[in-house]
Amino acid sequence: MSTPTPRPGILDIDPYVAGDSDAPGAARIIKLSSNECSLGPSPLAVAAFREAGEYLNRYPDSAAGDLRKAIAGNYNLDAEKIVCGNGSDELLTLLAQAYAGPGDEVLFSEHGFLVYPIIARFAGAAPVSAPERDLKVDVDALLGKVTEKTRIVFVANPGNPTGSYLPATEIARLREGLPEHVLLVLDGAYAEYVTADDYSPGGDLVDAGDNVVMTRTFSKIFGLSGLRLGWCYAPDAVVDVLNRVRGPFNVSGPAQAAALAALADSAHTEKIRAENETWRAWTSKELSALGLEVASSVTNFITVRFPNDPAHNAEAANAFLTADGILPRKIANYGLPGSLRITIGTESEMGELVAALTRFMEAS
Repeated sequence: MSTPTPRPGILDIDPYVAGDSDAPGAARIIKLSSNECSLGPSPLAVAAFREAGEYLNRYPDSAAGDLRKAIAGNYNLDAEKIVCGNGSDELLTLLAQAYAGPGDEVLFSEHGFLVYPIIARFAGAAPVSAPERDLKVDVDALLGKVTEKTRIVFVANPGNPTGSYLPATEIARLREGLPEHVLLVLDGAYAEYVTADDYSPGGDLVDAGDNVVMTRTFSKIFGLSGLRLGWCYAPDAVVDVLNRVRGPFNVSGPAQAAALAALADSAHTEKIRAENETWRAWTSKELSALGLEVASSVTNFITVRFPNDPAHNAEAANAFLTADGILPRKIANYGLPGSLRITIGTESEMGELVAALTRFMEAS
């Protein structure tokens, strides 16, 4: 029997694998595998979501007008340049499909977000990676990989799973070095966690030209991962394209309501940011004292490199932690087989993590 055949290249895609959520037999689960918000969403967002449940028979605002205005007010942006999506992943995918195709190339860094090569292949384009330097995006390496076929450059800033960032001057240098026909997409999923003075998520570059897009999400610091809501800030021409190709009701009413409330609760957001900084610094210090190599991070996760010996390598550490119900993220598929990515959780969760890794490293 013959069966329907997908387009060439589709079966070459390695499906995205989410972080583990369960450890069979564990007495309790500490999930540190998906960079979720440790303190959860604002209580105001939860209340707004529940209230919106009374109106599930109504279609949501297709333009997400109130939400776009709230985002614009919160970040000092132009609401007309904002498009909301079913997670920022939807917007990244639409950008790839709208601006790249067969015969084109989509460029990203060596340890870039795994979604980038997936959506490049989905669009029919060839994914191309540029080497990083010390777990940081290398602007010169990216520019060296640009060809006549390059259509999009994706840069996660801060990076995932590295936790590093490029200062505004380096991002501007990248933008200046790209041909005008190349779309630079700055993925700022973790932007709200960054407190460094020399960092910019890229909104200024969007306003300054026609080939930069900034994407953001409500999944991280706002704790709305389960609602799938993201947004982008883009030039008028790109906004026009996205509004032509996105679904007419791609953001649900409850998601819009929860996001509006989350934006209004700045005290909750500040608390999350402060807690994250405290326990990221403490955890990094404690794990470094165990002899582990902890990469510098400005996000709500750290990347930890383990020794090469079979008893204490990343694979062994993952097995040990999982057996104890503590779930990190293996990142061999990001080109970092010797490391684990660990989300920064609550004080008690970080205490249990450090205690478990202390036992692991002390074991012969």
